Amino acid sequence: MTPLDTAHAEMETSEAARLRFYERLADAELFLLLEAEATGDQITPRLFPVEETTLVLAFDREERLAEFAGAVPYAALSGRNLAQMLAPQGLGLGLNLEVAPSAIILPPDAMVWLNDTLGQAPADVEATPEEILPPTGLPETLITGLDQKLALAAGLARSAYLCAVKYKGGAQTHMLAVIDAVPGSEPALARAVNEALVFSGIEAGALDVAFFRAQDPVAASLAKAGLRFDLPTPAEPQPPRAPGMDPAKPPKLT
Repeated sequence: MTPLDTAHAEMETSEAARLRFYERLADAELFLLLEAEATGDQITPRLFPVEETTLVLAFDREERLAEFAGAVPYAALSGRNLAQMLAPQGLGLGLNLEVAPSAIILPPDAMVWLNDTLGQAPADVEATPEEILPPTGLPETLITGLDQKLALAAGLARSAYLCAVKYKGGAQTHMLAVIDAVPGSEPALARAVNEALVFSGIEAGALDVAFFRAQDPVAASLAKAGLRFDLPTPAEPQPPRAPGMDPAKPPKLT
């Protein structure tokens, strides 16, 4: 059972479970069936007309793709990059068809929704908290979502603390304070935290993200009051299977 298999098995039980499935899909590495070998960053997916729509086929394991189609050209890319590619083209996705319990057809409007959801950017704010407190009242789905998102951000920061904060004027919210982020990684980390909030299913929820160095005076207060997340050390780099492995450089459909 892969993470997508597990999420698919649960997705009909609640709206929160349905959101978790789409979150797992966005984070997954998928293997897209192609018409021919990629040329540079240009790929041509094999298209499958089905009733009134057109699908591409992808699998969350190379072995599953081989079981379905044999030795064929494919591209490895993230689910978020695939949604970004398919949404403007009006294409749907056939996922793990005939080879896994997570087999499902996702119509074009599902890919548009996923791409739009992933495209929600966190707002930039400038405020200094006057008081740092332990987090309270947050649902377990958000805590779990943050843990999973930060686990995928290996090497981008040392740790993070989830805490409640009070700002000047009395405003109170929760904040994830990221410690020793790698310079330039701040936007990606902020988007990951925002996705954890969106896919947790909390309506009108808010979670601020702030970045500090371990030597900053506030770090001791964060460590005392906050719920700590340790980001994993990155594994040894592996040669990428081009195209599609760099999330900042999705391949181009042809």
